[in-house]
Amino acid sequence: MLLVADIGNTNSVLGVFKGEELATDWRIATRKHQTADEYGILVRYLFSLSPIDFRDITDIIVSSVVPPLLPVMMEMFQRYFHVSPLVVEPGIKTGIQILVDNPREVGADRIVNAVAAYERYGGPTIVVDFGTATTFDVISRKGDYLGGVISPGITISMEALFNEAAKLPRVELVRPKNVIGKNTVHSIQSGILYGYVGLVDGTVQRIKKEMEAEAYVVATGGLAGFIAPISETIREVEPYLTLKGLRLIYERNKRHEP
Repeated sequence: MLLVADIGNTNSVLGVFKGEELATDWRIATRKHQTADEYGILVRYLFSLSPIDFRDITDIIVSSVVPPLLPVMMEMFQRYFHVSPLVVEPGIKTGIQILVDNPREVGADRIVNAVAAYERYGGPTIVVDFGTATTFDVISRKGDYLGGVISPGITISMEALFNEAAKLPRVELVRPKNVIGKNTVHSIQSGILYGYVGLVDGTVQRIKKEMEAEAYVVATGGLAGFIAPISETIREVEPYLTLKGLRLIYERNKRHEP
């Protein structure tokens, strides 16, 4: 079985594939100062709560946007699973061309999402990933990665507002009944939610105009399901897009082994 792991700035997501089927998945907090042994104990414990035996893992692929954690996770997988992971990094076979000024600058998770999106939806496609940052990644009709947009994530935006505006209270991120708030809490909730939806829809529309094409828009990431229902541009939410992309990249590199 294949274990896939995407190490993000806020959360890390792991999944186990039996062939093309995602058998199980977990989301854990990314802790930059945690040791390989601490991660090993945690991941082995997660396996103990599932019907899958960790000893059945024969292959592992990892993508990471947290450079200091990559060697820690590599050590953990080697020590606790006795597998040397494949890493999504420059030189790996993805099946897509990366048409940006410096391909090495593009986050591994963004490339992985692009691979999965083109495989499932074809092109042109726009992937909106709601993570620590909200990213927009653009894939052409031919399957080339054209570049994208990076904006502050919803949580970062909320924290900035609460930290810098002393009199504004922290609020729960829920959808208010009306856009026009009748009190401070509802006004903040409305501003965060509808302001962010406006950011997403406005950015997507500008991307489409620049591409001169009607692209399919798919959303992923932790808050995708919260934003998508009131977005005018998001067509579908695929919460496992990154995990599925990791499996595809693993298969493409496995086929090219000498």
